[in-house]
Amino acid sequence: MYKQASNRNAFTLLELIFVIVILGIVSSIGAEIIANVYQSYILQRAQHRASLKTELAATQIANRLRYAIPGTIIRRVTKTGTPEKLHETMASGSDAYNVLQWVAYDGDGFEAIDPTSSTGRLPGWSGFCDISASSKSVISTPGSRLDFANTIIQNLSKDTSGSSTKTISNAALYFPYDLAEHNISSVSGENITLDTNTSRVVEHYKLAWSSYALVVEDSDLYLYYNFIPSLAATIGSTKSLLLKNISTFKFKGTGRTIRFKICKQENIGEDFNITSCKEKAVF
Repeated sequence: MYKQASNRNAFTLLELIFVIVILGIVSSIGAEIIANVYQSYILQRAQHRASLKTELAATQIANRLRYAIPGTIIRRVTKTGTPEKLHETMASGSDAYNVLQWVAYDGDGFEAIDPTSSTGRLPGWSGFCDISASSKSVISTPGSRLDFANTIIQNLSKDTSGSSTKTISNAALYFPYDLAEHNISSVSGENITLDTNTSRVVEHYKLAWSSYALVVEDSDLYLYYNFIPSLAATIGSTKSLLLKNISTFKFKGTGRTIRFKICKQENIGEDFNITSCKEKAVF
C-alpha cells in the first residue's frame, strides 16, 4: 500500500524576511538600552567617586583649620608670593589665590591623654598659666605633662626615614590678642622657659609647633606642614597630597570664620569630565 503524501505549511520567503527585520529591530533597541544603562552607570560611578574624594579632602581641611590661631591665617597668589590678609570675598580669575596658610596650635598634645602617667590623666599642655607663679620669661602651666607633649611632637614630626625633626624646643607660645610668637627655649616639669621675655603674662596660651599651608600645584592640592610656627613663615618642603585634578580652590574669611570651596574633576573619557564641588565653613 502506498501512503498519500500530505502538504505541510511553511514560512514563505517574505515571512522569513519580515522575521529577520523584526529581530534586527528588537536587537538594535536592546543594544541601545544596554548601552544607555552602562553609560548611566559609568556617569554615576564617576560622580560618586568625585563626590567622595572631594568630601574627604574638605573634611581634612576643615579639621586642620579648626586649630588655626586667630589672626594668623593669610593668603598668597603663589607659594613664595607676598602674604596678604584674608578678604570677605572669594577671589577668582586672574585675582585667584592658590595658597592658604596659617599657624595651628598643637591640638594633638592638647587633647591627648597619657593613661600611664602616675600624676593622673593630664594633657600634654593645659593652656593655662599660673600668673602668680610665672614671670615674663618662665611660664608656669599647671596640669601639663610637657614631657608627654614633647613626645607627641617628636612622633608627629618624623620624616620619611623615621627621624624626628621637631621637639618642644622648636615650638612657640601664642597669647590671646597677640600675634607675636614667643619661642620656647626649654621645659622642665610644668614650667616653660621662653627665648625672650613676653610683654605680659595672661591666663591662657596656645602652644604651636608647626604652620600649615594649602597649595595648588599643577591642578593638585597639597598640604604643607612641619615648618616654622610663625605668622607668614616661609613654606617648607614637607607636604602631603590631598586631592588631584582640582578645578577650583577658593576661600574667604572674616572675623573668626573662614569659608572655602574646592571642586574636583573626574575624567571618564577623552572629552568628558565630571565635576564635584564641596563648600565648608570653619569657625
